[in-house]
Amino acid sequence: MSVTKLWLSVLLAVLACLQLAQGIPASTETDAAEAAKFPDLYEASVLELQAGLDAGHFSSVDLVKAYFARIDEVNLKGPALRAVLETNPSALAQAAALDKERKKTGKRSLLHGIPILLKVSFSSCIQGDDGLCLINNFHDNIATVASEGMNTTAGSFSLLGSVVPEDAGVVKRLRKAGAIILGKANLSEFAHFRGGNLASGWSGRGGQCTNAYFANADPCGSSSGSGVAASIGLAAVTLGSETDGSITCPSSNNNLAGIKPTVGLTSRAGVVPISEHQDTVGPMTRSVTDAAIVLSIIAGKDPNDNFTLAQPNVVPDFTKALNKNALKGKRIGVPRIVFLDDNFTGNDPFVSVVFEQALATIRSLGATVVDPADLPSALEIANSNNETIVLDIDFKIELNAYYQALLKNPSGVRSLADLIAFNNANPALEEPKGFESQSILIESQATVGRNATFFQSLAFDIELGATRGIDATLKAHKLDAIVLPAPGFTTVPAVPLGFYPNNVTIGSAGPLTVYPAPGVPIGLSFLGTAFSEFELISLAFAYEQKTQTRLARKAIPAAIPKTQLKDIVGKK
Repeated sequence: MSVTKLWLSVLLAVLACLQLAQGIPASTETDAAEAAKFPDLYEASVLELQAGLDAGHFSSVDLVKAYFARIDEVNLKGPALRAVLETNPSALAQAAALDKERKKTGKRSLLHGIPILLKVSFSSCIQGDDGLCLINNFHDNIATVASEGMNTTAGSFSLLGSVVPEDAGVVKRLRKAGAIILGKANLSEFAHFRGGNLASGWSGRGGQCTNAYFANADPCGSSSGSGVAASIGLAAVTLGSETDGSITCPSSNNNLAGIKPTVGLTSRAGVVPISEHQDTVGPMTRSVTDAAIVLSIIAGKDPNDNFTLAQPNVVPDFTKALNKNALKGKRIGVPRIVFLDDNFTGNDPFVSVVFEQALATIRSLGATVVDPADLPSALEIANSNNETIVLDIDFKIELNAYYQALLKNPSGVRSLADLIAFNNANPALEEPKGFESQSILIESQATVGRNATFFQSLAFDIELGATRGIDATLKAHKLDAIVLPAPGFTTVPAVPLGFYPNNVTIGSAGPLTVYPAPGVPIGLSFLGTAFSEFELISLAFAYEQKTQTRLARKAIPAAIPKTQLKDIVGKK
C-alpha cells in the first residue's frame, strides 16, 4: 500500500470513529469518504489534486473532463461569465499520456497532470529598475503551437488563425513539468492597450468577461478571464500577465492569490507584448501555496528573453518560503501619501476600513508596522507622464516585431498600422457600438522610435519607481516590505483582504460593468525590491494562513459550477 493510500485509510478510519462516537448517520460517513477522495473543485489545491491522482482516486483525464464540464456550465450558459476563450482540443490526449507516465515512472513535478488555463495578453506602470510597478494593468497572449489546436490572439480577430513559431517560454516550462494546457482565458484585448472606454475584460473574440461575485461586476485588469476562472475552479491554476496591474488587480477583484514577478524573473518570449521594460508573467491561484508551486516552475532564464539573463543564477524553490510565522520580527511600511492624498485615491472608504484591520492582524503576528513610510517620489509619480511615453513607443516596436515573426496570419495584419486599419474595416467584430476603442493604438502608431525622449522617460521611471521610490523607502525605514490595499496599486503578491459590504453604493466601471459592488473581493498587496519574491511570498502566506479571508465568502450561486469529480469518475 502506498504512503498516500495508507494516510487516506487512516484518515477515513478516524473520521468513521468520530462519526460513530457522535452518533452521526452512516450516510455522513459515506459523504466524508467521498469528500476525502474527491476534493471540491471550487477550492481544490494542487497538493489535494496530486494526492488524489497519486492514490488513484481519479485521473488527469477525469480532471480535464470535470473542468471542461464546469466551463460549459457558466462560461456561455447561465451567468455567461465569458472567462474562457477556447478549450484545448488536445487536452484529453495530453492527460491520458500523463496518466500513463505517472503509473510507469511517477510524476515529473507537483504540476504533473494538473490542468492550467493561460491568459491570452499584457497591460500598463510606473516602474523602476527593481522591476516593480507602483500603479495598475496582461492571457490568450501566451503563445502555444498551432498544431495543438488553439489560437494565440490577445483577444483580437486580427490574430485569429495565426501561427506562432513556437510555444511561449513559460509554456515550455509548464509542459516540461507535466502540466496540461486546458485552454485560453479571455482578457482585455491587447491587455487593455486599445484606448477609449473599453471595460476591463472585453475582447473582440471573447466579449465581456464579468466577475463571479456580483452580476456584471468588473473582473479587473487584462488578466480578467484568468482571475474569474481561478476564482470558481474552472481550472486548477491560471497564468496571467501584467504590464501595470493585470495580475494584481484581477487577483484582488476575484479573491485570489496572485504574484506579479519582478520583470525578468519569468520569460516573456512568445507573449503578445506591450513593453519589454514592464511586461511579466505570473500565477493567479486560490492560495499562496499554489502560486508558489507555479512560480517555482515558470521562473528562470530563457535565451529568448534577454531580460531573464539578469536574474539570480539559482531560482529558489518558492514553496520553502511558506512559513506561517514569517511576519514575526519584520518591519512593514505603510505609504500614506499615495497619489496626492492620504486616503488611497480611487478606493471606496470601506477599503481603508479593512486595510486598517489588516494592519492590526500584521501587528498581531509579530511585525512592527512603520506608519507612515512614504515614498519620497509619491507626488511626482502622480503627475508623471513618462510611463505613457515608454509604453507607447515600446508597444509599436514590439507588436510590429511580433506580427512579423508569425509564420502565418490569415487576416493579413503584419503591423500596428495594419491592425488599426483592420479594426476600422471590421467594426462589427472590433468596434462595438458606443466604444471609442483605438485612441491608444493611434497614439502609439504616431511615435517615432526609441529616441532621447524615450530614454529620458525610462530613466525617470526608474528614478521614481526605485531610486526615490520603493528602494528608498525600504532603506530609509529599514523595512522588510511595504503593504498597501491592492485596488489601485501594482504590487506583488496580492492576497484576499475582504469583500465590499452588501450596502455599498454600486458604481460604474464602463459601459458593461459595475464597481464597486456588493460582495466583490478586495485584495492586500506586499511590495519589495527586485527579486525579493521569496520574502514577499512568506509574508503573504503568513497573513493568508492567519486570516483565511478567501473562505469567508463565495461567488453568487448562479456562477458556481455544480460538476464535481464524483460526477465524472467511472462515467462514460
